Parts: sequence; C-alpha cells; structure tokens
Amino acid sequence: MKRNKMALTALGLGAAYLMRNKESRDKIAKQFDSFTNTPIRGTKTGNTSTNSSNNKGILGGLFN
Repeated sequence: MKRNKMALTALGLGAAYLMRNKESRDKIAKQFDSFTNTPIRGTKTGNTSTNSSNNKGILGGLFN
C-alpha cells in the first residue's frame, strides 16, 4: 500500500513538472517520436511504410 502511494505521488509530481515546463514536454515528445520510429526486431529495414508518415501524434505510433 505504501509503495502504491509513493508511486502515485511521484507520477503526480512528474506530471505537474511537465505541465509547467515546456522544454521538458518537448524533450519527452521527441523521445517518444524517436522511440516509435525505431524498427522492431525482426522487421525489414526497407519497409516504405513508417510511423512517421502517419503523423498520429506522440502515442499514435504505439496503437496501430
């Protein structure tokens, strides 16, 4: 129970920090974009259809 409360507190503080700091939000967004554009192990690199061409936002590439 105590761990859950501490985790939720940390999550809330992180969210509050990101809401107030635009540079941090942009940095996190870039990290998500670069993460969603990396090829999955076992896929071919010559694939012409990429997540960046769909332009679905930060988390859009995760939920295809």
